[in-house]
Amino acid sequence: MSGKLRRSIGIPPLTVLGLAALGVPRVVAHDLSLVGPLVNGLLVFVPIAIWIAYVLWKRVPNPFVTLLAVGVVYGVLLGVTHQILWTEGFASDPPRLGGNLAGALPPAVEALVLRIFAFGSSLFTGALMGAGTGAAGWLLARLVPAFRPQ
Repeated sequence: MSGKLRRSIGIPPLTVLGLAALGVPRVVAHDLSLVGPLVNGLLVFVPIAIWIAYVLWKRVPNPFVTLLAVGVVYGVLLGVTHQILWTEGFASDPPRLGGNLAGALPPAVEALVLRIFAFGSSLFTGALMGAGTGAAGWLLARLVPAFRPQ
């Protein structure tokens, strides 16, 4: 399975996990309000730059697929990290449903619904980041002959 997966995404699964994990410090720093805007910006863009640089350096067969996989795994890590830090991140003001749904559900059900949607949002965000960086990596590989797959 690992060999087939590696062939389809172009890099070992552990490398996908490692690249995706580069984004976790930003999630922690953001959820716990540990850094200011400058450091947060670095924590956002440096991992993305590393993702693109890595696939170009390794000349993967399809940077889009590779970085989409990295983004999806990042989305999972993002969702899990948000769930772990949920109580700390929202210590004094947990999110609530509004509009017609305000107070319509028992508190435990409302919390579950919010957490499920937050996790789904994290997956979507990761996939979107992967697709965006993958498109950039694919385009750079097409435009710069030195980055094309061998």
